[in-house]
Amino acid sequence: MSHGDERDYRSEPGPRTEDPYSTIGGTRQTRTRLPGDDNDGYGRRPVRNTRSLAMVVGVVVLLIAAIALANLGGGEGKGSGAGGGGKDSATAGAGPTAATGTKPVQGKNGTIAAGFAHDEQGAQSAAANYAVALVSADILKPDSRSAIVRQIFVAERVDELEAKFSQAYDQEFLDKIGLDSNGNAAAGLTYVSRTAPVGTKTVSYSETTATVEVWCTGVFGTAGVSSTNPVSNDWFTMTLQLQWTGGDWKVDSFSQKDGPAPVNTDRTASNADEIAKAVEEYGGFTYAR
Repeated sequence: MSHGDERDYRSEPGPRTEDPYSTIGGTRQTRTRLPGDDNDGYGRRPVRNTRSLAMVVGVVVLLIAAIALANLGGGEGKGSGAGGGGKDSATAGAGPTAATGTKPVQGKNGTIAAGFAHDEQGAQSAAANYAVALVSADILKPDSRSAIVRQIFVAERVDELEAKFSQAYDQEFLDKIGLDSNGNAAAGLTYVSRTAPVGTKTVSYSETTATVEVWCTGVFGTAGVSSTNPVSNDWFTMTLQLQWTGGDWKVDSFSQKDGPAPVNTDRTASNADEIAKAVEEYGGFTYAR
């Protein structure tokens, strides 16, 4: 969710299951009981006979060969370059790892991916990467916000949107979330705004324009012992209207809405130090459809 909705981005926790063996969120724990004769009393497993070993090796070899053949055949019949990732390339549908044969990202413009393929797949990749940048902590910093806006939006919208972002993220807003005029948290605190796209969907597509929805989750807030705005997670969908201009996909406008959100689990929350350390140590990704 964008920072403009920072005050109410947190949703109420959903109902927790009363079943102690619930599999929601992977919380079910399973114990495997090993046969009593699997060891010799000293923690050692018996030596397998050569026939069993040969069978295992044979199965592994067959699996590796099957995977190799599948990878080699994944790109056959798929277009590459312009038009290669449209409706005919597996429809760029819900399959999270469906191969298309098109390289959707060619490079980077600063820290943001650039050079997206001129097709539906490239538009989805652009939308996913731009959604991450638009809800990042850097968008709150005046020094980096201008560069982000100029990299993401079509040229004719840059000045207008720079002014709107500056108005939305004024000092009054920054004060409410505990940041100074440069968008930095106080000493000992870490402001967190990290978004991860879960999936993308093309609403409409042509050679020059595209509308793409990006389903996202993310963590937002300030990590630190004295924080009054603790880090929590959110789920939201961002819709981006894109134009093909200057050899790349750029944003003309965007909007967002809450959800879809899953049921909250009863997983224990990490402390502020763990969250701050994770943000510092784990880098982000370039997202490609």
